[in-house]
Amino acid sequence: MTSEVTRPLAPPPTRHGDRARDLTEVRPTPVPPAPHARPDATSGRTAGAQTPAPVSASGLPPRRSGELPPAHESLICVALPGLAISSDHGQLSAQGLEGFYRAGRRVLSRCQIRVSGREPVAVQARMLSADRARFVATVRAASDAGPDPDLVVQRIRTADGTERITLYSSAPRPLRIPLEVALGTDLAELGAVAAGHPGRELPATVHDAGLRWSSPTGHAVVTATPPPTDALASAGLLRWEFELAPGGVCTVELRIRADGASGGRGAGHSAVRPFAPAQAHGDDPRVGPLLRTCVDDLQALLVRDPEHPSDIHLAAGAPWRCGLAPAEALAAARMALPLGTRLAAGTLRTLARTQLTGPGPEFGRLPGPLRHAGIQVPPSCTGIEATLLFPVLLAEARRWGLAEPEIAELLPAAERCLQWLRTAAGDGPYLPDPGPGGPLRCETQAHAHRAALLGADLLDAYGRPGAMELRQWAQELRHRFREDFWVDDRGGGRPAAARTPSGHPVPYLGSGAAHLLDSGLLGAGGSAPGILDKVQTEQLARLFGGPGLDSGWGLRTLEAKGPLYNPFGHRAGAVRVHETAVAVAGLSAAGYEKEAASLLRGILAAAEAFGFRLPEMYAGEQRVEGGAPLPHPAACRPSAVASAAGVHLLATLAGIRPDVPAGTVALSPVRGAPLGELGLTGLSVGGQAFSVRVSRLGLAMVEEAAETLQLGV
Repeated sequence: MTSEVTRPLAPPPTRHGDRARDLTEVRPTPVPPAPHARPDATSGRTAGAQTPAPVSASGLPPRRSGELPPAHESLICVALPGLAISSDHGQLSAQGLEGFYRAGRRVLSRCQIRVSGREPVAVQARMLSADRARFVATVRAASDAGPDPDLVVQRIRTADGTERITLYSSAPRPLRIPLEVALGTDLAELGAVAAGHPGRELPATVHDAGLRWSSPTGHAVVTATPPPTDALASAGLLRWEFELAPGGVCTVELRIRADGASGGRGAGHSAVRPFAPAQAHGDDPRVGPLLRTCVDDLQALLVRDPEHPSDIHLAAGAPWRCGLAPAEALAAARMALPLGTRLAAGTLRTLARTQLTGPGPEFGRLPGPLRHAGIQVPPSCTGIEATLLFPVLLAEARRWGLAEPEIAELLPAAERCLQWLRTAAGDGPYLPDPGPGGPLRCETQAHAHRAALLGADLLDAYGRPGAMELRQWAQELRHRFREDFWVDDRGGGRPAAARTPSGHPVPYLGSGAAHLLDSGLLGAGGSAPGILDKVQTEQLARLFGGPGLDSGWGLRTLEAKGPLYNPFGHRAGAVRVHETAVAVAGLSAAGYEKEAASLLRGILAAAEAFGFRLPEMYAGEQRVEGGAPLPHPAACRPSAVASAAGVHLLATLAGIRPDVPAGTVALSPVRGAPLGELGLTGLSVGGQAFSVRVSRLGLAMVEEAAETLQLGV
């Protein structure tokens, strides 16, 4: 989980604030002090009568403030606003995060089955898709069956609130099988569950063909098909008795729903398929499942704006961040452009409605919380990053074929973003982050440089004023940045991560410098000028290819040789998939295919180790032969930016550079074809199917495209 401080620099509009009640930051639920207790001014604890330490409903002590329960071994089924979080044994026992969730509320925390009076022995658990998991267990139902199980128990659990329990008999004679399902819930918010304060289990009542639970915040109902033969509300127990012939099968389906539960989040958009049916194939057998899983996870994370249901965007990730995170939603939509422009349009419209339009220096900025940016620098503002990404996404979506009416609708908001940029930069070339008097971050300057150039290109295309001023400002920024942000050393120098308000460089280096290589699409399939010069780009490529940053699984967020290096630190050494994908694309565009290929192979190997469901980050420990990347226990998985990064990586191999307004599409594949032959089918350029193939020699050929497009240079 990317740690964020939920205090925006300027208050967002009330409507946005209501909608953004997500899990961008999981805030622990405070435990009230005991009656008649008084605060102890010395320790900050409660003094007075002795009271036992608070415990959760599971009997375990609550976690410390800010500590998240581990989720790296959980099977997380996602179809927002639905979640189903399970352990590998398949039983939901109200431990940790386990349970079915709807709109951030746990509607079922306990679902434990017993067959013939005993708990099945778990043998396998795996994900079938982004929203479904399969659990298999066995039971020795016949007393004279010997050591072999004669009953297989299969459970298919779906994020929409469905569980199918199927019993398969392989006994040589008929069996009378009693099945018991123990159910319970606390109707707790996910934030409270994550903090270790879920609340006590609620009493159940018999309801129709199942059970019902009620609390002041909502209700939960479980119905069963076929209806149970017996229901015991006091124990939350449903019972069946089945007669199974040899080879017989029986099934029970449970449907869990939140009946009248409150919640401000928008409904999911799983029924809508905004993405092109992309597929990948080639010499490397991993490319197919990687693309398929990434698209599946992106689909699962789709959310609609509740006030404008036709507009969709991506939640940041599950299980912690199931709401709108502006910067990550824009970054993910940008990397997913090869799948179509509908997501980009919906994300831009949703965020345009939150833009600050009141008079003052914040006019044109998008609201967003602060984000921890590492040990040596204060938090950065995600609202600033989102504001700079907005015109970039609109300009590039136009190149990929976003419809003219949608561009015309969104162009004023992009102009306001660019106006804010020039106002915030003032008379100097640099943009402070998080605000006036703050540090000058190299990433922020790279975002601002790209926004100015692509924004100017957008303004020129529609005859709007201000393009020349933006280009002149970007030129000055480039000139000064190459001098002020470059730290010379014996190894050839490096870009500073930031400059303090007093002008001192912060010399540490990490994967965030990848944004210095990201110039974006500009003009007829070309690229914008880079913020670094040729020599500096070559040196940065060399550093990215060295063992200090390249872990073998991707780029570290901090060099391994540094004194502050922590392989699990989200800004101190862990591998962030998004930034590694940005580095691969930037290195490839700059001609450093060897370094790009090494990072690409590392991410692909990590993806395989994670079952192709890429987490937002994982440990940056050095790769060894036969090893596997260490998961980060608090990382979102699935993650919007990580899943979109998988799409971006494969599109980078083909080097697709469209310019739909000019009627062209250029191909600039990675030379040397690091994965051998690669075919991408079912992409979308200009709203039409697009397919491309890269040969083992690194030559690319368009196999399918709109008739209005011609192959450009």
